[in-house]
Amino acid sequence: MAGERSADDIQRDIENSRAALASAVDQLAYRSNPKRVMENAKKTLREKAQSPQGRAVIAVTGGLVVIVIIRRIRKH
Repeated sequence: MAGERSADDIQRDIENSRAALASAVDQLAYRSNPKRVMENAKKTLREKAQSPQGRAVIAVTGGLVVIVIIRRIRKH
């Protein structure tokens, strides 16, 4: 019969599925490692900070911090 599979075919499919599942679990463990997540976040932030828009945001934020500090010093 054309629709029937042999025990060897089924066993081979099970082994392939098991290997694919193990690979997926390994990838998830690698991606969700807290140290790696932190390293990726730092890298992304550095890249954004070095862009023209990032530098502008940093400059404006720094200016606002200086203004706030000066106002607080003058109040006291």
